[in-house]
Amino acid sequence: MKRHKKSGKARVVAKATLPTTFGDFTIFGIEGRSAKDEAVAIQHGKLNGANVPLVRVHSQCLTGDVFTSERCDCRAQLELSLRKIAAASSGIVLYLPQEGRGIGLINKLKAYELQDEGLDTVEANRKLGFAADSRDYGFAADALKALGVRAVRLLSNNPDKVRQLERGGVRVVERIPCRPRTSRHSRAYLRAKKDKLGHILAGL
Repeated sequence: MKRHKKSGKARVVAKATLPTTFGDFTIFGIEGRSAKDEAVAIQHGKLNGANVPLVRVHSQCLTGDVFTSERCDCRAQLELSLRKIAAASSGIVLYLPQEGRGIGLINKLKAYELQDEGLDTVEANRKLGFAADSRDYGFAADALKALGVRAVRLLSNNPDKVRQLERGGVRVVERIPCRPRTSRHSRAYLRAKKDKLGHILAGL
């Protein structure tokens, strides 16, 4: 029986090789104490004390990541992150099941419907009775620690993600903008994230 890494609130329960079009990775399944706490991580290169890994903490987006929707920039961010991490000496994409900024897939589609009626992404979530952003990155910090990571160079435009990871015990040595191309369909969505959620998106 293989022994997997553990961190107080998270443990690695599966590990396998994962060749991709971006390069060769190792994929990990990570679980927490509760059934809702789970994540997938893919790692490039070897983690060691000499280099701080390049890390993208990415929330699941079925419409973008799988169906290539341009209502958001999620797939473009994911692909940019994979290219950058594959070119770095070491890095991780941590993929979290936090669809629709934490409101779930069906509620996200209801939010899309409200956006088609004229609301922005933040207004739509609030109209449905949710916070503008319901995501919690506490388990993300635990998952990274379960992989032996306690300091990262973070690919993100979201200052709240930085704050939550650091509260969880993962030091963000550097925040690196994650800015792929902006499509005409996603421009208004990104402006709402900048103006109402505080995302750092220069030039919008």
